Amino acid sequence: MSLCVAIHQPNYIPWLGYFHKISRTDRFVFLDNVQFSKHSYTNRVRIAQGSTVRWLTQPVYQRFDQPIYEVRFADDNWPTKHLDILRGTYSKAVHFHDVWDSVAEMYGKIPLGNLAVTNRFLVEELTWKLDLDCVFLLASDYPIGDKRADDRLITLVTAITTDAVYLSGAGGAKYQDPEKFAAAGVPLRYLSFEHPIYPCGTGSFHPGLSVLDAVFHLGWQGTRALILDQQTNGDSMQATF
Repeated sequence: MSLCVAIHQPNYIPWLGYFHKISRTDRFVFLDNVQFSKHSYTNRVRIAQGSTVRWLTQPVYQRFDQPIYEVRFADDNWPTKHLDILRGTYSKAVHFHDVWDSVAEMYGKIPLGNLAVTNRFLVEELTWKLDLDCVFLLASDYPIGDKRADDRLITLVTAITTDAVYLSGAGGAKYQDPEKFAAAGVPLRYLSFEHPIYPCGTGSFHPGLSVLDAVFHLGWQGTRALILDQQTNGDSMQATF
């Protein structure tokens, strides 16, 4: 059976859709060697704050054309600050007391070598806590030269296995060339994610927040169920050949 491979930047405590993609893949590749993009989800994410939302941003030093794995932090005390914000924001959530110790322990173990290392650690820890099954890889471990866009993705996928299906987010259909994937013998499939609405206590529901928003309101198992429900209700898979 073909391995399903997905590729994505190592984002900071990302949204439910990111983990839905992880739940649908055999190999998930952190694209850590592409240029860091300022004001992206690579070093920031939204959380709820009453009836509105706010950003949690990892403070970083950035140089032009710098790959993610070279980006360093401008303040190594940000995990403590973010943990304080999370506690203040979600202390009244239904499952706060059920999950807080494990969230605090995770933040206490964050490695601060660089942005890619940190975010890979957080994604892998969250995947484990959500009881999802996936093997994680780093794009920087594979020599792909100066290839870009589709050529980069195809080279990565075929370097991992000669029998693979590439799983892309639905947005990839806007810029990917299916003929390139077909010519390389890599079936291309798209994964859509219909964001579920879940109870948020007295607060307002906002789609696209960090997965931790769901965790505080639903617990680890409740969030896992929400992610896995999308396997039957939210997937739209279409092969190119």
